[in-house]
Formats: sequence, structure tokens, C-alpha cells
Amino acid sequence: MIVVLRTFAIASVGVALFKLLHLPLPWLMGPIFACLAAALAGVKMRGIKPLNDTMRTILGVAVGATLTPAVLATFPAMWPTLLLVPIMVAVIGVIGVPYFQRFCGYDFATAYYATMPGGLQDMIVFGEEAGANVRTLSLIHATRVMVIVVALPFLLIGIWEADLSNPPGAPATSIPPLELLLMAVCAIAGWRLAKRVGLFGASILGPLIITAALTLAGGLHNRPPAEAIWAAQFFIGMTIGTKYAGITMAEIRKDLAAGLGFCGILIVLTLIFVEAIYGLGLAPGMETLLAFAPGGQAELTVLALIVGADVAFVVAHHVLRIFVVIMGAPLAARVFRTRLAK
Repeated sequence: MIVVLRTFAIASVGVALFKLLHLPLPWLMGPIFACLAAALAGVKMRGIKPLNDTMRTILGVAVGATLTPAVLATFPAMWPTLLLVPIMVAVIGVIGVPYFQRFCGYDFATAYYATMPGGLQDMIVFGEEAGANVRTLSLIHATRVMVIVVALPFLLIGIWEADLSNPPGAPATSIPPLELLLMAVCAIAGWRLAKRVGLFGASILGPLIITAALTLAGGLHNRPPAEAIWAAQFFIGMTIGTKYAGITMAEIRKDLAAGLGFCGILIVLTLIFVEAIYGLGLAPGMETLLAFAPGGQAELTVLALIVGADVAFVVAHHVLRIFVVIMGAPLAARVFRTRLAK
């Protein structure tokens, strides 16, 4: 319990410092940097996974509440960009696997599952079954998520002059108590049902589906309050930072350096796809960047909510990316291994 309380205190200090220095996204970036700094200094930290997952349900409710009939009517227009998602995943694989295997010296299983831009937990499970180095996978994927989340705000500000100081929702006092209760029920019930049927990303997608159904039926007219979104940011940021707890100098020299190099590759690939999609007039630039950036689904959802982007567009592309990676990872790994062996 002392370790958990220490972790919360460190993350809270990060929020306070970011607010004091007027830095962007204090509830998300503050915990990330504070916990990362503490981890690199050798401080023991740990969160509470059930509580972290509970906070993620807020994002599912937030997205589901945006899926009105008018928004759903725009879905058919997404198909050209949705078709590019598996293409981008394939390009990442073709470049990333040789990078990790030949340039960084990892075995094939570790190189492959370090490359795939899926959920961290899913890639660790698949990688462990394939004989990969689980600790390396954890550090590389944590680095991918962290770098993307840190880089995007600067790109959003620099290119589109996005206002990251906007509150992510209305105050809780302005939302009818009945709707707040319904949101809480959608969050917990959706998560539990999705987990029971084995749906990937259950803590987000389950609440999203239940909330969307209620919204379409006219039962909800608001998103979760700003206070709830800030809480979700806090726990997401803390979770990212604590992934580095216990990191050694050897891991910093090899795994962290390899992860940072791969992040550079990912950012370049993302900007190429964004420029092509925007240049062809298939989608607005800011939404495209948020939709194709290979970060975590939760983190990108938070950014979309804050900058006022089309959340449904962003989430649809990330759900497809995760689905493509999870469903195709074992088969693609087999094909990759066969071709590299020749």
C-alpha cells in the first residue's frame, strides 16, 4: 500500500508542476513525466490495475455518448481511410521487424511483437507464447505510447494551433444526476459484459457499445463531465510512467534506445500517411493524425476529446488497427518467419 500511495503522490506532484509551469495537458503529461523520472531514479512504484481499468471505462462512455444518429451517418464516408489502416500496419511490420532483428539484435519473436502497434497487453501475451523477451516488449511498447503521446500535442499546436487548454467536458454540476448515474451503469456493465464475452479492449469498447445504444435511444445527451475525463487522464499517465519501474542501465542502453529509434520511424511513417490522406482530400489533417498515430487507443481518445476532433472518426480507425493487429499477428508472424528464414 505504501508503494501505491507513493506512486499516487509522485503523479500528483507531476500534475501540480505542469499546472504551475503552464505546460500542456497537466493531468496526462504531468503523471507521465513525474513517474518516468522517478522510475529512472530507481523509485519503486505500482498502480492498482482494477482502478486503472475502471478509469478507462470513462473514455468508452465519452466516445459512446458522441455516437448520435448524425455522427453514425458519416461512417460510410470513412471507408477510404479505413482501408489504409491495414496497409499502414503492414508497412510498419515490413520496416520494423528487420530494424529490431538485424539492427538491434533481437530474436525474431521479440522483433515481431515489438514492431506490431497493438495493445501492450495483447502483444506481451502473444510474444510470451512465441518465446519473446517479455520485459523488452513491455519497455518498447511503453516507449512507443509515451513518445507518441508526448509528440502529438506539439504537432497539434505547431500545425493546427490546437487549444489544449480546453476542458474535456462540462462540469459535473451542469449534468443531470440521472444521466451521471446512467453513465456509471454503462461504464461498469459494459466493461463486465465485454470482459465476459472476451472482447478485446473490454474496458473501453464494452462501455462504448452500451453507451452508444443508450445515446441512440435518446437516453443520454451529455458526455462524462470534465472531472471524470481528468481522472482518466491522470491514471493513464501514471500507468504509462510506471511501466519503466525497475529499469536498469543495460535496458536503457538497449531496449529504451531501440524503442526511441523505432518511434522516430513510426512518426515519419505517420506523417507520410497523414500528408497523403490530407493531400487527397480524404479527411481533415488533425483528425487523420490522431486516427493514424500508432499510440494507445485510450491516449489518442483523450487528445481527440480535448482538441474537439471528430472522436468517432479517430476511435473507428484505432479499433480497426487493434483488430487487424490482434487477429493477424499470429498468421503474419508465421509468414514473416518463413520468408526471413529463406
